[in-house]
Amino acid sequence: MTPLRSTPVYRRHLATALAVLGAGLVLVVGLQYLLAPQATAPDFGLPTRPRHDGAGFLAVKGVRGLATGLVVLVLLLAGQRKALGWAMAAIAVVPVGDMVIVLTSGGPAGTAYGVHGATALAVAATAALLLRERPA
Repeated sequence: MTPLRSTPVYRRHLATALAVLGAGLVLVVGLQYLLAPQATAPDFGLPTRPRHDGAGFLAVKGVRGLATGLVVLVLLLAGQRKALGWAMAAIAVVPVGDMVIVLTSGGPAGTAYGVHGATALAVAATAALLLRERPA
């Protein structure tokens, strides 16, 4: 039986950078949805954006983004890399759901796949990097 090798430092740095970048992006998007929901809504990819009562739904998206980013940062800062990997694997479901919503609502396929699909792949890849890490 071969002993487990520790994860190369560059791979740990890459996983950390991707997690921080992802958390930062989702925090920015969350704040945009909270501070300027009507201006941000078209970037989601839906053909129409909510007016008046619908703004509450955009605020929900903003809070979801902030919470997601904070979970990633808290686990990273606490040094819980394995838990962060599992959390990011679960979080990858969110952009997949967003992609399906855009596609089934008549939104542009380019946005569905290019924004939400690409985000899901990036989050899943980061999760995979984190989950494959071995202690030094």
